[in-house]
Amino acid sequence: MDVTIAGSQKGLMLPPGMSFNAISEKALRATEKARLPRSYWDWQEMLKPNRTGFFPYTPPTNLLYGLREALRMMREEGLANIFRRHDRHAEATRAAVRAWGLEIVCEEPREYSSSLTAVFTPQGQDADKLRAVILEHFDMSLGAGLSKLAGKVFRIGHLGAFNDLTLAGTLCGVEMGLKLAGVPHKEGGVLAALSSLSSSQAKPEPAVAAR
Repeated sequence: MDVTIAGSQKGLMLPPGMSFNAISEKALRATEKARLPRSYWDWQEMLKPNRTGFFPYTPPTNLLYGLREALRMMREEGLANIFRRHDRHAEATRAAVRAWGLEIVCEEPREYSSSLTAVFTPQGQDADKLRAVILEHFDMSLGAGLSKLAGKVFRIGHLGAFNDLTLAGTLCGVEMGLKLAGVPHKEGGVLAALSSLSSSQAKPEPAVAAR
């Protein structure tokens, strides 16, 4: 990999607003020969002042402090444990969805996401109305369906600073919301998720000592 790009939100547990580039020496050499006019993607504008500890613009100071804390948290837990936790929570969420008798948007199990689960509401049921009911009664905001899935899908996020108890509370809110909104479903989704979580408990791997 010569160039990688990431953002501060989602898995790094921060608000959006900051992006990262990791650049190899090969990529830097290529920019010296490139003839395409550029400004935003000119890495030298950042690298030059960074050598003396400065930014070429006002830095997002609050996000940088948050990033430092997020990286400390991730180092303490260990990446292998973080990935395993996300996998467990994703599988437990899918167990809940199946128990409710609802359909997961992703049709190919090999492509399941460990960061969020998108769920179809039954035909004729407005997913956005369900989300509004859950927000009003439980102060919990679910993700919306986008583009052609608008109004047909709600999304359950299970990434970042998230644990078994947080997931259980989230799924309780969804199950109670389905009932309040009159969305046809079967009961027992939360119990199915708890069963999945209890059967997938694993001894965590030692993490790298925090610095």
